[in-house]
Amino acid sequence: MFMFLFLVVALVVVVGAVTLSVVGGSEGGALPEVPPERLQDSLPPDRPVHRGDVETLRFPLALRGYRMADVDDALGRLGAELSERDARIADLEDALAGARAAQATSLRKPSEEDHR
Repeated sequence: MFMFLFLVVALVVVVGAVTLSVVGGSEGGALPEVPPERLQDSLPPDRPVHRGDVETLRFPLALRGYRMADVDDALGRLGAELSERDARIADLEDALAGARAAQATSLRKPSEEDHR
């Protein structure tokens, strides 16, 4: 019985100490309001995104995970840049194929029919 009474008194003391430190522990009274976290280091707007940019990208946590707007913005930017790079690669591959075809026709040996 004595042990039970001791544990109850200890619990009341701990709860009281925590309550006093949270409510009246600071000079200003209540804890200051903290602004919501926002995405600070977003993807660079003035240059193409590199692998390191994506690896260092961190989203702040919200109530139920990540802020959907921040994630949507980052994914939209990455998708647009990937589309631009795919189009550029396709253009370069077409130009390379054309250059190879032109080189193949210019290096072709003249046949006997060409001399007649």
